[in-house]
Amino acid sequence: MVKLLSKTLTLAEFLELPETKPATEYIDGQTIQKPMPQGKHSAIQGEFVPAINLVVKPKRIARAFPELRCTFGDRSTVPDIAVFTWNRIPRDENGEIANIFPVAPDWTIEILSPDQSQTKVTKNILHCLKYGTQMGWLIDPDEQTVFVYRSKQETEVFDDVDGLLPMPSFASELQLTIKDLFAWLLE
Repeated sequence: MVKLLSKTLTLAEFLELPETKPATEYIDGQTIQKPMPQGKHSAIQGEFVPAINLVVKPKRIARAFPELRCTFGDRSTVPDIAVFTWNRIPRDENGEIANIFPVAPDWTIEILSPDQSQTKVTKNILHCLKYGTQMGWLIDPDEQTVFVYRSKQETEVFDDVDGLLPMPSFASELQLTIKDLFAWLLE
């Protein structure tokens, strides 16, 4: 179930509010609190971020971030995993990773929670694609399925346990099957 907060705010007003747990997103002029992650969601997210970083971070190709606020295109959303290519990671004046990410991730990954609207999550992925995201994933733990979204292409559905999942070009060295992904729920 999505918790809609009552007062209508501008994006600038929304960004002045303190962060909430779980995160609140700003979509189409409304503030919407994400559902609290549950076990399957948390297990997949907790394993997937280091799995991505193990492949792309040492070579400074990209970096995966869990629950990172991304604000662009008059929205402020918090993908479950946001992956940025190395040269697109916002930096502060000291060269450190910035606190504010005013750009779309290169790869956005959402993990569907039991009370979460698949439509809302899909709209967030499509919004990212409109602003330059290379690939979006929607992982459905209950169905053990991954929906893969790419700009101006048909959505692909992956549920064959042995088939390799497609990766963005910058993460092509990452090899993962549906079986591998959902095995994290058995550990």
